[in-house]
Amino acid sequence: MSDSAARDRDVAETESAFAHPEVAPDRSAAYGDHPDQVVDFYAPRDGRTGAPLVVLLHGGAWRAPYDRAHVSPLADFLARRGFAVASVEYRRGGDDIPQQRDGAENTRASGADPVAGRWPETFDDVAAAMDAMPVLAARELPGADVRRIVVTGHSAGGHLALWAAARHVLPEGSPWRLPAPPPLRGVVALAPIADFTVAAELGVCGGAVAQLLGGKADFDDRAAQADPGVLLPTGIATAIVQGVEDIVVPQAVSEAYVDAAARSGEMVGLTLLGGVGHFPLIDPAADACAVVAEEITQLAW
Repeated sequence: MSDSAARDRDVAETESAFAHPEVAPDRSAAYGDHPDQVVDFYAPRDGRTGAPLVVLLHGGAWRAPYDRAHVSPLADFLARRGFAVASVEYRRGGDDIPQQRDGAENTRASGADPVAGRWPETFDDVAAAMDAMPVLAARELPGADVRRIVVTGHSAGGHLALWAAARHVLPEGSPWRLPAPPPLRGVVALAPIADFTVAAELGVCGGAVAQLLGGKADFDDRAAQADPGVLLPTGIATAIVQGVEDIVVPQAVSEAYVDAAARSGEMVGLTLLGGVGHFPLIDPAADACAVVAEEITQLAW
């Protein structure tokens, strides 16, 4: 496919994914004092009890303009498939975040995008939300089975989903490290920013990885706590769904993570979808979204 055709496909897929109206949650609950520390809950649409809980982490390059609203149609889609869903908001980067200290890493020179992520707040929030989830879900969605939790996320949210499942292998002294594996049935990461080295080399999302970690000066130290590609093996069932035509987070990023997992002695499932780019994975109108639901079903039930 030519570069022009790939860009045209991406535009059309993006427009389709963002064309759905926002779906209001059944309940919302705070897991902290900041306005972004909130979880939206969607009950299974068939009224069933004992439904597995899907924790959904939205993407958007860890940048403030993209919040959980754009994945609310996906949350509703999963709820219509019989899942209980918890859609997590977290603090992202914005125009109020200082620029990187060294100009070589300041990929925001054009001023087009807010800085990606907040260090350490983005990670503080995901850790806090996951730690609070069993209690919050049991209170807000009494029919959910909090013993069967699958974490999923798209793009930057796919990174956070993989990271949330790897906190027990964080370096000693990390404030987010868990003493034991989190009680998860598994992870389904959708076109995730899963390997920071490859993503940075490819300039994924306008250099978002370097921005998230604060630039070159802090990259290596912070990547040791944040890069799923080095936080292996996790011992938690993991599947990746990736569009072959994705020009936002290319296939090479997912393949690097799968290869790193294999070197660590762990097998990660990789489902490659031909003719699919970045956004059909979260678009309820796309066939790819049904594939995502099936991957979650295989881990949850």
